[in-house]
Amino acid sequence: MTSAVIDIVNLNHIFLFLAVISSLLVLARAWRPTAPYRGWRIAALTVLAITGVAWLFWRGAAGYIGGGAWFVLLFVPAIGLRKMAELAAQRNYTSARKLGAALQIVHPTSELRDQVQLLRQLESQANHSAAFHSAPLGYETARRTDHSQLRSAPAVLIFILLNAVAFVFEISVGDWNDPEVLHRIGALDPYSVVVQHEYWRFVTALFLHGGLLHLGFNVFALYVLGPPLERSIGTMRFVVCYLISGLASGAGVVGLTLIGLVQTAQLVGASGSIMGIVGAWAGFLIRHRHAPHAKQRLANIAMIVAIQIAFDLSTPQVSMAAHLCGLGAGCFLGLILAPRAVSVAGSGDSGSTQTPQKFNHGLRG
Repeated sequence: MTSAVIDIVNLNHIFLFLAVISSLLVLARAWRPTAPYRGWRIAALTVLAITGVAWLFWRGAAGYIGGGAWFVLLFVPAIGLRKMAELAAQRNYTSARKLGAALQIVHPTSELRDQVQLLRQLESQANHSAAFHSAPLGYETARRTDHSQLRSAPAVLIFILLNAVAFVFEISVGDWNDPEVLHRIGALDPYSVVVQHEYWRFVTALFLHGGLLHLGFNVFALYVLGPPLERSIGTMRFVVCYLISGLASGAGVVGLTLIGLVQTAQLVGASGSIMGIVGAWAGFLIRHRHAPHAKQRLANIAMIVAIQIAFDLSTPQVSMAAHLCGLGAGCFLGLILAPRAVSVAGSGDSGSTQTPQKFNHGLRG
């Protein structure tokens, strides 16, 4: 989630940061002797070892090597396990089992093997519901799947498409890494706003990106974080949070530049809005702090914010001011826009359905 032009030279730095920090965070959260996190500890240590060796012998490519190890050993299993949990919650045991079997190639742990075996047993039972609730591994899925929890997230889809269309437009105009091209088509810079009164740049800058990687990071973050929030607070509230957070992000940077606290040449990217989504999640969970797992989910959000701040501090091209302004605006909006009533399944999980407890143990690593 970045709010500036990413230079291709810094990709090695970005992936190195991602591999090291993510692995350390996994270790910090998974290092509990009584918890079933052994597979995640081994995976994180392996990523750190590969990254360390690469740093010693191939420093110029250490980030790419470590990032590749992170992608295969941590990212793919985490996303796959979340999908497997969603399939199991929908009682689609066959698909969940097949996905789990495939994940064993990159995540060959006893925990995952137990999950696959249990899914195979559930798949063979005539009465899936009875087998599910009598299973020894402590699944906590609901007896039925609420159709409204599985509905699409239209606002997220529209914003992803708008960002993609804007990037295609950037390509058609010229070099997307050229600051002059970005400025001509709508990048935000304080001088143009304050002196030339080009306030429309607050909006256009939200949909411009400084390269394919920049776009990819933001679209992926929107895809992961956006749908559960939209389903929890509603489409119109989500649209308000996304746009107002992005506008507040740009306005905050302009204001801080005017008083001399930050120096910003120009700004592009959707991450002010995306950090607003993170903030809205925080506000939503604070408002419903007595809901099941609310404290755990707030801790997850705090971890996301900590990673983002650390990344911002280590990457000069990234605007921490934009991220913090978007985060603050989103948190305020989440507090005031959060519905009074909220279902257990919609109170801030990464998915919209309750997931089996055994799968949650794997995902939290």
